[in-house]
Amino acid sequence: MTLKNIVNKQYRNIVNKAALQSTGLEVPSEGWLATVRKALGMSVVQLAQRRGVTRNQISKLERTELDCAVTLGTMKKMAEAMDCRFVYAVVPRDDVETLIDEQARKKALKLVSKAGQHMALEAQSLSNEQIRFEVDRLTQELKDKPPTDFWED
Repeated sequence: MTLKNIVNKQYRNIVNKAALQSTGLEVPSEGWLATVRKALGMSVVQLAQRRGVTRNQISKLERTELDCAVTLGTMKKMAEAMDCRFVYAVVPRDDVETLIDEQARKKALKLVSKAGQHMALEAQSLSNEQIRFEVDRLTQELKDKPPTDFWED
């Protein structure tokens, strides 16, 4: 195993762990800021005092979060004002390996289909079994050694 493969495996482990830990986690309908504030029994005025801003600014920030227009820095400061920590992550909808499998299969299907069209023009079409074999073979090859255009459609 090469150093590049080891490093890539470490990245995959980090992302897969985060995805697992966030399974079932959804943004509450009122957003995290309002939900946590209410769970703590903290009023808008109390949070505004802790944060050193006006109550209108807190209300605006809670609405801004729902519009996905609040900055990460602001979320962090608001969390700290409620004695919380702000956690930020980008997690795949599935584990990394599954996403790579899907992309490799998609590219393999495209390549086999293109080759199949050329062969059909020469009356040398492949059987369904040959097509499946070739798609599986190419999928594995693409996963083992992804080309530079792997994520390009």
